[in-house]
Amino acid sequence: MPTAAEAYWFTVQELPMCYSAMVRSDYAKFVREYGAKLSLKNFYELFYRRLGDSSILIPKSVEAAFEMPQSEAERDIKMAIAQYAADREKELLADLETQRARLAKATAKLQVKFTKTAAADQRIATKKIPWYEDKIAKLHQTRLSAIDSRIFPGSYVPVMVMEDGERVLKLMRYHCRPSHVPESFDKEFPGCYNARKDSLKGFWRHQYGKTHAVIVISRFYEHVPRHLAEGRQTLQPGEKPGTVIVEFWPEPEQDLVLACVWARWSAPGVPDLLSFAIITDDPPPEVRAVGHDRCVVPIRPKDIDTWLQPEQSTYEQLDAILDSSARPYFRHSLLTGDEPGAEEQEG
Repeated sequence: MPTAAEAYWFTVQELPMCYSAMVRSDYAKFVREYGAKLSLKNFYELFYRRLGDSSILIPKSVEAAFEMPQSEAERDIKMAIAQYAADREKELLADLETQRARLAKATAKLQVKFTKTAAADQRIATKKIPWYEDKIAKLHQTRLSAIDSRIFPGSYVPVMVMEDGERVLKLMRYHCRPSHVPESFDKEFPGCYNARKDSLKGFWRHQYGKTHAVIVISRFYEHVPRHLAEGRQTLQPGEKPGTVIVEFWPEPEQDLVLACVWARWSAPGVPDLLSFAIITDDPPPEVRAVGHDRCVVPIRPKDIDTWLQPEQSTYEQLDAILDSSARPYFRHSLLTGDEPGAEEQEG
């Protein structure tokens, strides 16, 4: 019987094309339905590396898998999570005090004489103080909220791969850096958290047919032109272009297994980077109708093992998996309000 952490698997609740995503833990379901085990070594390394590397972004919901450790390795990971929270709180408290001092100084100056600099300092500090206070408060929250499960390009996400004939979960960065490219690739190709299906045998030829992974989603979100989302092909006279967030979900509602490719990037003197990209294709009519020009590629659950062991198949067989009839009809709704959490997870 696996421990809670070994039973860890996830489903992406909100998956981006170029937006953000939400991961959700459901141990019993995914152990029962997918039989994946967690690579404690991989998780251990990432959580400890994060203590000295602020670029490693891990959603709080991923940390929750280790709330009740049942092995020495899990206890070590929990200690790393606690140390990170303590270090993060210390940083936030220092920044909070800086902004409070900034506000007090600016307010004192404005009581004597108005200056643009003092007014700007007062405005910025007034905005930043509650932001820091909120982040400090959230560090102590034990109950997960929706934002705790959000991921963005650059976040580290548990994905399922195959190792020695077993389905294994590993943390990988959601933005693929192929093994044969320089580190500068990330900035030169910022959109490589997605892999276009029509580029798999070209741009992604070093991954396609060699290193495959999957994640599981239930719905995805995207920014699209507002007028297209509202069913209008052109802007109204005087109307400025704008965007709106559209939520897509399958009808009937169900989990979708998404095809991905991944890579291990290595260089002297630095830890290996595991990263992945989600395969996308041209959208079905109902998705295109609201202004979205790409769509995730679900595969059938019965094809998971074949997909995760691509070296045992031909390109024709792998293409057939991607071309299967796993894609459902997608319903949608328009969302309003600001996107939460982007300032924390920019990738």
